[in-house]
Parts: sequence; C-alpha cells; structure tokens
Amino acid sequence: MASSTDEDFLGLALQLAAQGASLVSPNPLVGSVVVRNGEVVGRGYHRYQDIKHAEVWALEDAGPLAKGSTVYVNLEPCCHQGNGKRTPPCVDALLEAGVRRVVASIVDPNPKVNGQGFARLREAGVEVDSGGLEREAIRINEKYLKYVATGCPFVHLKLAMSLDGRIATRARDSHWVTGEEARAASQGLRHEYDAISVGINTVLADNPLLTDRTGRLRHRSLVRVVFDTSLRLPNAAQLVRTVKHSGEVIVFTGRNSAMLTDIERLTSAGVEVVAVESDESGANLAQCLDELGHRRITSLLVEGGGELAASFLSKRLADKVTFFYAPRIIGGRDAIAGIGGVGITYMSDAIQLADVEIIRRGDDWEVTGYPLYPVLSHPSES
Repeated sequence: MASSTDEDFLGLALQLAAQGASLVSPNPLVGSVVVRNGEVVGRGYHRYQDIKHAEVWALEDAGPLAKGSTVYVNLEPCCHQGNGKRTPPCVDALLEAGVRRVVASIVDPNPKVNGQGFARLREAGVEVDSGGLEREAIRINEKYLKYVATGCPFVHLKLAMSLDGRIATRARDSHWVTGEEARAASQGLRHEYDAISVGINTVLADNPLLTDRTGRLRHRSLVRVVFDTSLRLPNAAQLVRTVKHSGEVIVFTGRNSAMLTDIERLTSAGVEVVAVESDESGANLAQCLDELGHRRITSLLVEGGGELAASFLSKRLADKVTFFYAPRIIGGRDAIAGIGGVGITYMSDAIQLADVEIIRRGDDWEVTGYPLYPVLSHPSES
C-alpha cells in the first residue's frame, strides 16, 4: 500500500492530471511524477493531441535519472497499443527506463488493461503499490470510469435557481438568476464536458447558444444536444444558425412523432436529427445516452429546463448534480420550478445527495453532490 509520502507525490500527479481537463477525451486524465532519492526529477500529463501518455512525458523529462526511480501515476499504466496504434504501451516505456517501483492510485477498468499493466510490471521485477488517494483518483476520472463501465456518458445535471427553487419568473424571464461569478463557474463546467444539452422548451424560451466561452483550449468541440420530441426547433434559433462554426448540433426526437419535412428542414441546415423510441416524457433518454456513447462522447452536461431535469432524475440517469443558488426569492405558483415533473408523494422517496460540496460564488452558492437513488417505498406512487 502507498505510504503518506507516496500520497504526497500521488497528489502532485493528480494536480498534473487535472491540467489535461478537456484535452484528453475519450481518454482518462493522467498525471505522472518520477522521483529519485526523494526528489522530483520528471513530470508529465496526458494531452490527446500530443499522443504521448503521462508516464512517457515524465520519463523523458527525467532522462537518465529515471533509472532506479519510483514513478507515481494516478491510473494504472497501460499495457496495450493505443487506438490506431497512436500510443505504445506505457509499461514498455517504464521497463525500458529501468524504473524500480511504480505507485498508482487505481486500477484502469478498461478491459485492455484492468490489472494487466500491474501484472506485467511485477513479472519484470518492478515493485508495484496501489491504493493511495483512491477517492481523489476516482473523482478526477469519474467521466472516464463511467464511460468504460457502461459505454454511456457521465451525466451532470446543472441548474441555476433562486433560493425558492425557481429557474424563471412567471413571464419566463431567467436573465440572470445568478451573478457573474456563478455564471463563470458554470462556464467552467461546460469546459470540462464533451457535450451539453437542453430541452426544446429552454431553446424556445431562451434561444441559447450553448458554447464554451472560457477561451481555454479544448481537444474536441463542445457538442450541443437538444431533446425535441416533435421537432419544434426553428431554423432561426441560434443553435441552428451557428452549426457550421460553433460546433455540431444533435437533435433527439421521437421515432413516431417527428415529421419527415421537419427532419429534412433541419438536416439541410446542418443539424443532425436522431430518432429514438418515445416514452411518457418524450425521447427515450437511455437510448439517447447509448447513441452519444457510440459517438465516444464520454460526458454530458444537462442544463435544463425543469422538465428535462425531472426526467433525468426520475429515470435515475443523472450521475451528479450542481445547483447554483442565488439569494433572491421569485415566488409565484406560475414561476418555473428547477425540477418539474410529477414529483414524489412520500418524503422517504426523495433523492438524497452524497459527498455534498458547497462553494461560495460571489453572492451565490454552488451546491454539488451525487444522487443516491432510493429504493421506492411506494412503487405504485412513483
């Protein structure tokens, strides 16, 4: 097992890994540190476009000092050739460099790795330890881990609400619920994700652009997704008008409800229309996520509105939630609630959040947690 000193170096590896945010998908975030005689002699982190993996960058940074060193990495080193033979196995590079010991936080669940990297290192006489900062390592690669396990993207539901849970007034005015710092943090979330989505009601009410406006580099353009069962998306919408220069737009619609003329109208404008089965809430969301997964989209940020949020939660498809709360009260029975839908009947069926983190954003609060979906105590009432 990793020692407290090992955890210090693993913490540095995690910091390096985080620098690859939005630069690695569909690969994981990986950072690596080479240590010799208690001193850091090499550092590296993965960027998809630069091809080399974190361990290789760190070994090259260390040069001849890598021989006899300890290499720290937040994810098990790979032992297979990368897709398209882009990247050679990191295990080979570690063995060629003559490292003495490898310390990693977690096993890579990718079936092509999944303990085999550790096994090859041990067979070659390299000491291997794992488990340090495991929780942190899982969090930083939660998108990758979900995608590898299920083939579907990690889903993060984000809403900006008043203190009484409204996302818009009775007149559908939502600009702006929260202040500048909260909106900047929201843009930061967009930067971390492969795709962003809204429901058609949000498009018709707000005409959003749904772009990453952080100005920071991305490996892939942010894919914009609209759930629109009846294909009401107008050609005049910003999403349609900007499809050629602001990123692709995918519209999920119902297989039995979409009109061929509307499909042709949007397709001719450059929008991709994907028809899936319909259910009681519109397009079958599970099928939509499967389709996104087939496109190697590993993460999806869901931004609204209330009915779409309710659908993701009621179907237990949201892996993480972030609510930005503004210290203002909107009120009114006709104001738009952050979470719509039918709701629950019994408090025992409410969704509890785990690992809750609260951050002050100017005058607002950012509340993030992971849904713990209950076993319904009254299934007939759900």
